[in-house]
Formats: sequence, C-alpha cells, structure tokens
Amino acid sequence: MMQLYNTLTRKKEVFKPVFDNQVRLYTCGPTVYSYAHIGNLRTYLFEDLLKRALIYNGFKVFHVMNITDVGHLTSDADTGEDKIESAAQKEKKSAFEIAEFYTKIFLEDLEKLNILSPDLIAKATDHIKEDIELIKVLEEKGFTYRTSDGIYFDTSKLKDYGKLTGYDFKTLNKKLKAGARIEFSPEKRNITDFALWKFSPSHQKRQMEWPSPWGVGFPGWHIECAAINLKYLGEAFKDDRLVPEQFKTIDIHTGGIDHIPIHHTNEIAEVEAAVQKKFVNYWLHGEFLVFKDIKMAKSEGNILTLKELEAHGYPPLVYRYFVLGAHYRQKLNFDWPALDSAKNSYANLKDFILNLLAEKEKNRPNEADLSLYQKKFSSAINNDLNTPQALAVLWQLIRQYYRYPQKFNSGQVYKLVLNFDEVLGLKLAEIKLPEVQSEVDKLLALREKLRKERKYQEADEIRKELEKRGYVIEDTAEGPRLKLKE
Repeated sequence: MMQLYNTLTRKKEVFKPVFDNQVRLYTCGPTVYSYAHIGNLRTYLFEDLLKRALIYNGFKVFHVMNITDVGHLTSDADTGEDKIESAAQKEKKSAFEIAEFYTKIFLEDLEKLNILSPDLIAKATDHIKEDIELIKVLEEKGFTYRTSDGIYFDTSKLKDYGKLTGYDFKTLNKKLKAGARIEFSPEKRNITDFALWKFSPSHQKRQMEWPSPWGVGFPGWHIECAAINLKYLGEAFKDDRLVPEQFKTIDIHTGGIDHIPIHHTNEIAEVEAAVQKKFVNYWLHGEFLVFKDIKMAKSEGNILTLKELEAHGYPPLVYRYFVLGAHYRQKLNFDWPALDSAKNSYANLKDFILNLLAEKEKNRPNEADLSLYQKKFSSAINNDLNTPQALAVLWQLIRQYYRYPQKFNSGQVYKLVLNFDEVLGLKLAEIKLPEVQSEVDKLLALREKLRKERKYQEADEIRKELEKRGYVIEDTAEGPRLKLKE
C-alpha cells in the first residue's frame, strides 16, 4: 500500500482516494513573471514523481495545475506591486506578453525534464468570474470586510484557521507579529487576514484589472487556486455559479514548503469557509533546494536556470537524476561536484542499458530472482516516495548483473529496469544502439580474435571504427564491454 506524509496530520498515512482508484490531484503552478530556477523545478519534479507513483500503483490521475498570471504581489502581506505588472514595466512589454513568454519557457523546461503534462492547465486570468463568485459566497457567509485597498478575509471567523501550520489562530498571529519584517496595514483586523480582491490604485491604470461588485481591481493570489480547485476538482461550480453543497473533497494538493504558512493556509480558509467541508485529504510539500545553506530563490540572488545548467554541459535529465538522489522532504544541497557525480551515474546507467540491449538476444535462462528487486523498488516508492532507496535497489541490480552476468536474462532485466523508469522518468527506453547490433558484434568478435593473435595494430583499427559508430570499448576480465560514446 502507498504511504504518503500528510502535512495536515504531520504523519505518514496509507493513501486512499475518495472515489475508488480515481485520484484528483492539484499542483500549484508558477507565477510567470520570470524564469523558473532549478529550485522551483525541484518542486515540479517531486510532484511528477508523485503522479508517476500513483499511476504505477494503478490509480487513474486527473491532474490540474494553475498558472498565476495575475494577483501575486511582492509581499505576503498583500502590499507591493503585482509581480507580473512589475516585470512588464521593467521589460517594457505588456503584462500579457510577460505572462505568455514565461509560461512558454516554463512548459518547455517541464518537457526537457520529462515531467508529465497536467491534464488541465488553468490560467488565473481565465477564471476571474469564478474568483468573484467565490468571494460573493464568502461575503454572504460573513467572512469578509472592506478596507480602502480591497476586500479581505477575516481569519478570526474560522475556528481552525492555521491548522496546516500546526498552530492555532492566536499562536499563529503572535508568531507572525514577532517575526514580521514588513509593516502590515492598520486597516487589517488581524495580521493573518488576507486580500480576496484588491482595488486598482487610483493614481494609475493597471494592465490587468476587471470590474467587480466591489470595484475595479484584480483577485488576490490565494483565491485563484481556491476557485480553480472548486471548479475542476471539487466540482462545485455549475453554470458559473458556486454550489457549495455539491463540493467533493479533493484527494491531493501539493506545493513547496514555503506555501504552507500563507498560500495553502489561506486556500484552506477560503474553500472550507465557503463549502463547510474538508477541502483536501492529503497535503504534500517539497523541501527547498539550497545553495551554501541558503535556499535557492530570486530574492536571495543565488538562482540557476535549467538553460544555464545546459550551457555548463549538464543535460536536464542529469538534473532530474540529481534530484532523485534526495528525498523530497529533505533539503537538497546544490553544488557542482554533486551534479558531476549525478552526471557520471546517469552516464553509467545509460551504459548499462546499452549492455542490456547488446546482450538481450542471447536469451540466457534467468537464475536470479527479479521479483525480489521489483518488490524492493515498489516498497521504496510506496514508502512516501523514497527515491534514494529506489535508486539503491536499481544499482544493486546493476552490480549483481555485472558480477554474475550468466545468472541474468538480459531481456527480462531490461523490461524490469524500464518498469522502474515509469516512476523515475529518466527516458531509459529512448536509449538505442547506434548501429545494427549484429554488425557491431562481428566487429567486436573480430577485434578479440586479432588481439588473441597479437595483431594489436589491426585490432586498434577496429576500435577506432567502433568509436566512429558511437561506441567506446572497455576491456574487462569477463571480456570487452561496449559503452556509448559521450
């Protein structure tokens, strides 16, 4: 059975979807005002691993991801500029051009990392009507109040506000006050209150603004995810009208750990105040990628993009392998030697696949118990997505295969490794032999014959020919072994 660590309960739980084997999954998407950095992308890799593991276990997954193209302010206190509008001013483009450009780059990064596409990508700007409808319901239920700059949610009205953080309402407010680095609006009733709808500034016209019952403005960051969840996963919208009583609790909601105290806490508040039901059964959060013990973030000025990694000679799937080497709930320290190690390991893994392809037609009887490796791998993945342990099982299999090749049927091992890769997502099935293998085998056999006859110069000419065809020969005690040329 699959066990997942639930942030809400702070323990591992056996995963059980609401409806049989149907899983409704929501992953928080990017705010598209700049390039996603590799710290951001670590979260999307963790979410892809989760989705692949669910599918591996036989679940049918309906996956929704939002794109925040409006409403995310530079401060968690609902102050500052909208990140999209701010980027538009700096780059001298329209806000819509900024959002479209960075969305395109982000989706290209996901494809490079072999991240499975969501079933539905929902842009915030396409759901303004749903945002307004949700705010109207919250207003009717007495959870809102008006200030000079917008409509706010009164967090004191929700008895279990802050439960995702592990703190009650009073404690959370005290902690936020004690750790505040910014000045909060004196019009807010509680420090934890947050904007549902922000009014456009009177002194300037925004590029992204819409009419509403409360005035021209734009939605708050949290309301977009809440409304999108209610519409597509909770099935609570009918003909653009929110029908709270028909809401269905969502199975899984994910994001980075930085979403816990503000964004996800406020999503829960909005939805549960509106529908009076549990919003999500399982909350999963990925830890930070850190660089010299500081989280990788634009605000820290220590970011790297996927494109920059490629420019340094590290293909995207090398970064994917690097991320798999740490558990998603553990901080992952980025440094170049660690990335080099991942690159070498991934190259060795590809060489192993090449050897399996070269050997699989020999059809040796299988004496090794491959089901043991299958069970160990599944056990690791189902233990809260333990990828370091899953990779250890794979490398245990590889070492045993090289040590006792006569005990393994290469074709069956190849199928098993591709089965593992349904979760790991390293595109191992796309590794192909550069030439018709029979020709390569003949050349390799001839080289061995010439070496035994001490015709080393002629044997070396064959080595050069194989290199032209994309191979490097590694001579071992068991005989020559082919490796793909990098």
